[in-house]
Amino acid sequence: MGGPSRRGLLIAGGALGAAGALGVSPFAQARPAWTWSSRDSVAGSGGGTDPQWVWDEEVDALLASVVRRGDVPRVNRALRSWTRNDQPTPGDLPADVRDFVERARRLPGWADQGRLDAAARFNVTRGFYLNLLNGVGGGMLSTAIPREARAVYYSKGGADMEDRVAKTSRLGFAVGDLDAYRPSGSIVVEAVKTRLVHAAVRHLLPQSPGWAETSGGQRIPISQADVLVTWHTLPTYAMRTMLEWRVPITAAESAAYLHVWQVTAHLLGVPDEYLPASWDAAHAQSRQLLDPVLGPTAEGVHLTDVLLGQLAEQTSPGSVGRPLVDALARYLVGDRIADWNGIARQPLWETTLASAWPKLVAFRENLLPLPLVPPVAWTIDEALRRYIMFYLTKGRETHIEIPETNRPS
Repeated sequence: MGGPSRRGLLIAGGALGAAGALGVSPFAQARPAWTWSSRDSVAGSGGGTDPQWVWDEEVDALLASVVRRGDVPRVNRALRSWTRNDQPTPGDLPADVRDFVERARRLPGWADQGRLDAAARFNVTRGFYLNLLNGVGGGMLSTAIPREARAVYYSKGGADMEDRVAKTSRLGFAVGDLDAYRPSGSIVVEAVKTRLVHAAVRHLLPQSPGWAETSGGQRIPISQADVLVTWHTLPTYAMRTMLEWRVPITAAESAAYLHVWQVTAHLLGVPDEYLPASWDAAHAQSRQLLDPVLGPTAEGVHLTDVLLGQLAEQTSPGSVGRPLVDALARYLVGDRIADWNGIARQPLWETTLASAWPKLVAFRENLLPLPLVPPVAWTIDEALRRYIMFYLTKGRETHIEIPETNRPS
């Protein structure tokens, strides 16, 4: 019996993160009144409005207009040529879209390039864990958020999860790149494109009868609270789990990792008054926003099955692949969420993972201080990530694109 392969974990980082890579996650059920204080935010102050009732008004009005006037194909064609942070905004965009992108691509004044670079270095030594946690773990959490699962299922991307995985993997990969916020990086591009996609989905999804019937009364998807719910399935969950695994992380590394996700959330349109300024604030906000909305849905079970099936196919085809992948997913998120997601029990593999994983972490951490190990590990991870993107895209050029319809009925 073999353990989880590095290739498999990296594929998970790209593929399973697609279900919730800062995508749609409306509320599942009643939750406590909003009490999180904006004094604990990056802004340090705010109006105190519950983010469940805050959307992204400027871009929402813009994309509603773009969809109504039939400009989505034109905008997508223009944005395909924009792939690097240092490229100018495409000149052939409609004037109103170009003006918005020019504003939206600017980093906040509080962004610290030194900490962004430190976060990139953190990915060199911790990318193995981060790909696993942001991929499989975050993906399984997102499919256990009922309204997120339903919104994904009824949107255009839900009809072709392989294509959706390939496109949304671009955002997750861009955050972890060594040059993420350098001129040659692409996270600014991918984040702004994702913000445009969110706005289009807000306009389109309320027109879907299937979504309307299962939305739990929500009339507009992807509120700022929804984006934050998904945000917490990524960095907050990843940092908490790495600490539970006793992965050594310095204070500077921890702060840098938080900072890269703060800046990314800002580029996705989250107001600074909702961005946690510290990990303590992030964990407190996660307990209020994420924990109460987790639960089972038929759509979540379907998406989980599709995503874990893709992972099993790519990691170890045959009879071993799916049982091992099921056990890995269950190990990462626990029995309650795994049961909600319809993940089968695999007693042999679950016992093996529970015993072997702490030893694997300890072994890896003992190797990292050795000369050349971090850069060699990163080189292998990066080569595999590029292979994964090639596999997911079938070698075709792939871009995050604005939808103009919902899932076909």
